[in-house]
Amino acid sequence: MKSTTVRRIGLFAAVVAALSGTAACSSADSSGGSGKDDGASGKGATQVSPIAALRSAEKSTDGADSAKVESTTTMGSLMSMTADGALGWSDGLSGNLVITYTGGTMADTMRQLGSTSMEARYLPDAYYAKMGEKFAAQAGGKHWIRYGYEDLADLGGSSGTYLKDQMQNTTPNQSVKLLLASGDVKKVGTEKVRGVDATHYSGTVDVADLAGKNSNLTASQLAGLKKQLTQAGVTTETVDIWVDGKDLLVKKVEKGEMTAGQYTQTAYYSDYGVKVSVAKPAASDTEDFKQLLKQQGSSS
Repeated sequence: MKSTTVRRIGLFAAVVAALSGTAACSSADSSGGSGKDDGASGKGATQVSPIAALRSAEKSTDGADSAKVESTTTMGSLMSMTADGALGWSDGLSGNLVITYTGGTMADTMRQLGSTSMEARYLPDAYYAKMGEKFAAQAGGKHWIRYGYEDLADLGGSSGTYLKDQMQNTTPNQSVKLLLASGDVKKVGTEKVRGVDATHYSGTVDVADLAGKNSNLTASQLAGLKKQLTQAGVTTETVDIWVDGKDLLVKKVEKGEMTAGQYTQTAYYSDYGVKVSVAKPAASDTEDFKQLLKQQGSSS
């Protein structure tokens, strides 16, 4: 397999890891829709300011420690995918997700590698992606790729540092933090989300400005990221969240436009407190992405 192919697929798998949880960045579109299972309930709620309500939701969601996650993501003609599994965040990020590519050029590329589905495992120090048999046959027979979070920053420059930060903070309460940091929050109303009464909040965030508030980037790294975001056509995005009666996030929608096309991500959260256990893949079946690039580079 050519070095450029390994690099492209491998980095793509890392980006998917960040997108498939909760964090994302793109630009503004509509105020976010409700799914086919959602509907207005018409019931009133105790009058609490949106900011106070979101602070309570952020605290409650963060304190829940784990949840089941279902999400769908579309990025123009590049890709569409689904993710299903569970994440825990009581002591660093951990969890398992099954990611399925349902369309776009990346689904075509993954199909050529023998599979449109990928298992993802999150551990506190690294993210692991299980690729298809064809990929393993062309990558030393190993099925798993390990992405050390620290290595991502070295491999991707400013965007890599931001990606590392996002991957280590892929938790439901991050969407609540998005709105709190934006200063632009409104209560839309009370609706049902998969049969559960929930309060809908909406707002628009400046992605580059938000990166400065909610990441650990240095000034030079942030400047580099903002330049890349501008080149990608990324400026602002609309975020909608739904919070249930226990102050837990049950749904979120992020929408926007990039030069590559419309970006949309919808995620549902349930079973807060669910037990999450993650096993590190066998070392004999795992290749480190950084080492893989070195090997492919020397053989190209």
